[in-house]
Amino acid sequence: MSLLQEPSAHAATTDTLTQHPPPESNPPPEAPPDGTPVTVLASEVADLVIENGYRFGTRTVCVEQARAGTQVSVLDEHGAKIAIVPMTDIRTARVEPLVGGGRLELTTTEGILPLVAFTASQAARFSELARGIEQLARGEELAIDLKPQQTRCAKCDRLLPERDGRCPACIKRVAVLGRILSYIGPYKKRAAVVTLMALLGTLSSLAQPHFTRLIADQVLDPKQKLTWEQGFPLLLLYVGGMFLSVTLAAGFEMIKGWNIAFLSGHIAKDLRAHVYRSLEHLQLSFFDKKQIGAITSRVTQDTDRIWGFLVDGVPYLVSATLMLAGTAIYGLLMNWKLTLAILAPVPLVGIGAVFFWRPLSLLFYRVSSKWGRFNTHLTESMTGIRMVKAFVQEDREQEKFDRRNGDLAQAGIEADRRWYVFMGAMMFFTSWGTLINWIYGGSMVLKGQLTLGTLLATQQLLWQVYGPLQWFAQINQWFSRAMAGAERIFEVIDLKPEAYDRPDAVRMPHVEGRVCFRKIRFGYDKSNPVLKDIDLDVEPGEMIGLVGKSGAGKSTTVNLLCRFYEADAGTLTIDGVEIRKMALEDLRRSIGICPQDPFLFSGTIAENIAYARPDASLAQVMDAARAACAHDFIVAKPDGYDTQVGERGAKLSGGEKQRIAIARAILHNPRILILDEATSSVDVETEKKIQQAIANLVAGRTTFAIAHRLSTLRNASRLVVLEKGKMVEMGTHAELMSREGEFFKLVKTQQETSQAIALSGE
Repeated sequence: MSLLQEPSAHAATTDTLTQHPPPESNPPPEAPPDGTPVTVLASEVADLVIENGYRFGTRTVCVEQARAGTQVSVLDEHGAKIAIVPMTDIRTARVEPLVGGGRLELTTTEGILPLVAFTASQAARFSELARGIEQLARGEELAIDLKPQQTRCAKCDRLLPERDGRCPACIKRVAVLGRILSYIGPYKKRAAVVTLMALLGTLSSLAQPHFTRLIADQVLDPKQKLTWEQGFPLLLLYVGGMFLSVTLAAGFEMIKGWNIAFLSGHIAKDLRAHVYRSLEHLQLSFFDKKQIGAITSRVTQDTDRIWGFLVDGVPYLVSATLMLAGTAIYGLLMNWKLTLAILAPVPLVGIGAVFFWRPLSLLFYRVSSKWGRFNTHLTESMTGIRMVKAFVQEDREQEKFDRRNGDLAQAGIEADRRWYVFMGAMMFFTSWGTLINWIYGGSMVLKGQLTLGTLLATQQLLWQVYGPLQWFAQINQWFSRAMAGAERIFEVIDLKPEAYDRPDAVRMPHVEGRVCFRKIRFGYDKSNPVLKDIDLDVEPGEMIGLVGKSGAGKSTTVNLLCRFYEADAGTLTIDGVEIRKMALEDLRRSIGICPQDPFLFSGTIAENIAYARPDASLAQVMDAARAACAHDFIVAKPDGYDTQVGERGAKLSGGEKQRIAIARAILHNPRILILDEATSSVDVETEKKIQQAIANLVAGRTTFAIAHRLSTLRNASRLVVLEKGKMVEMGTHAELMSREGEFFKLVKTQQETSQAIALSGE
């Protein structure tokens, strides 16, 4: 290892970072003075300097391919190399968390070397870089993704709501609207009826000013000098025509509204179904990063806003557009000069709408985000209401609720205030049409250039034009809210789902249960692996007990087997087929799992046991319950198997929920069974019964069992002892006890703890 200027090793995991202005970007590395060609394989710029603590500054870490081999170099802010570490000297690379940031450390042949430090905003990228360094140190190919995450919009430089998310200010609303309307596809006939009714309704409404003109000019005008006998029948005729047009317009409106209700309801239903289906098929990593309340608000509130726009906004917009076009044509035919005069303010209305449009949409997008946070807190506090009461934290939760509620109210107030300003401006501009009509049109009547009937007809047409325009602000509000909701919905729909439908997936409807872990490495933080080089061969029918302290990697191991997450390195196969290549549906149907924290759905006990097999008979459900030692307590309840379990099984004890979860796994009848702390919530007597049930259940099945009580794993074929993500021991219970190694220590510690608890109880 060549250190031109060794970074200070003075650092600790509890160090804090002093705030200073961020540094400028670092220049690219220069070639060595001797002209030796260097290829940069990967690089990352740190924004802190390790120098008597931490200060803001730049240090660039480069993974290079030089003539002498691969190496890791550190460059200062001027591009000069201050450290060179040959890859052959590196054993591991990891990111050490700090308060407000982290530190990249290399474990070399000479010890631990703290290379560079950085703020929290760069932690994910340096974790990826550390993973790449380890890949090269182990002789593997470099396979990392250092594509920079976007925090600002590349177009307008606004902060994005989420990293690599969409900018609400730059999304094309017309494209989003078109995507919403694409859901009309299955209902084209209904949409055609709506369009036809809107057109006929417009024509019927335009007939009313025409009859007004005829009544004024041909019946009521004194110049006509009509008698009662001559004028009244003509008046009845024109009024009858007006009544007919009003009746037809009302009928067309009813038919249009009937079909709009059908269309909007079904489009909103399809949107909810689409986003829910997309959520169901996303990887678990998405749910690890998102809060449930924010997710559910996209399915409920955001789709409800789209529904409101489709019910109210779209019909009004279509009718207003047709009315504006029809009125303009009819008015031009009556008197083009007066028509152009009264339509002069319309461009001002359009300019005002464009001016207010974007700020309003941004404000409504902000309201949507606040709703998501509000729903998150509400869902969390109601779900954990027992803990809130147990620790007397009602006032604290009320304060948090008030804060979220206040933020939501403030965001709504700002949006609504801007909307009312827009509304007032629209009303002001649209009132100009009436003034122009009376001043300009009235002067034309006085000059004899226009009849009174034409003036009155124009006034009626005026309300048919400016009436809808006055409510254009309302349409804009509907549209802005709907677009904000649609963007959040389509963001979920466009996310990459799990590979359920890969065309090249290997179909395996039946598996034997042979599982093979080869050099498996995995970490939720890629630079701090939870599992390290796991090698394990499991034959069909074997029962493997996974043992270790909390955080050793036991649950992570079975999560990889279920393909809830994918290994960062190595291969995991079932019956010789890598699980990445297996059809995901076949993989998970061949695995049954009973988790440490059993989740029961609202419904009956029978429905929860038969969750994986809804077509199972009651006899099959009861057989599974007997195998899980659950039948006796179930039939002792007043409603037996029809007993309602409540939300998340709240009406059952922990042991009862656990046994129902075991029965559910038994009825699933998998080839591979996972018992994750399956007896953690039961008493000693019930545990003995479940041990016997498990002994019967595992026959012929590959089983992975995790248990706090190590005595429950006596019958396992082999025990695998994990320590900090590594396999440190493997063998039968008796073999491991005789070795007096890590497993022996775990057993002794547990026995001593149990004895201490028993003595304290006396």
